[in-house]
Amino acid sequence: MESLPFDVRVELDGWELFWAFLAVGEDQSGLGDLRARVTAEAREKFSEPAAIAAHPPVAAMRKLFRGAGCDPTRYRPASEALLRRLVKGAELPAIHPLVDVNNCLSASLAVPCCVMKEGSLGTSLVYRAGRKGESYESLRGPFNAEAKPLLVDEIGPIDTPITGSERVKVQSDTEKAWLVAYLPSDVVCADDAWSALEDIVNDAAVRVERYESSSSE
Repeated sequence: MESLPFDVRVELDGWELFWAFLAVGEDQSGLGDLRARVTAEAREKFSEPAAIAAHPPVAAMRKLFRGAGCDPTRYRPASEALLRRLVKGAELPAIHPLVDVNNCLSASLAVPCCVMKEGSLGTSLVYRAGRKGESYESLRGPFNAEAKPLLVDEIGPIDTPITGSERVKVQSDTEKAWLVAYLPSDVVCADDAWSALEDIVNDAAVRVERYESSSSE
């Protein structure tokens, strides 16, 4: 297993960050079937959106959000919001091979995941609760990161397990990216995430390398 080329410190108890490096392959013909399979599995597992909250990874994630000072009913973990959309009838959209893999992993594990384009991260990352005045330009617009689980580097906020960041967003010409999965360490471990990711990339023509995970100190 490779060591990360940047330092990561986790200051929030109960979390583990799983890291992998993704690269786009040549044949993307299997992505449509992959998205359909993951969607079908989510709908088979959950009969209705209300059933999602009781799923152990989702319940554990909600507890971790509260521990960071964030109300998970007001700011849903991205994975829970994604599963709710799928169970209500939405489809996993075709966005970009690396983003599609990220979304499939998030739905499969029921944990938030994020892909960040290569070269967009600093050298010293910290996962902690957002501080007063911290914000970033999210995929939904300006986002107040105070009292949210927050990944930052020496430049500033990078991501929350609620909504992604424009700063690290995968673009149409992005070929390589870092993937991070935010895990409730007592429910989903790094080996679980790796097994699920391997299964997904087998159908997605995406190359993947596993890196050392980071856990709460």
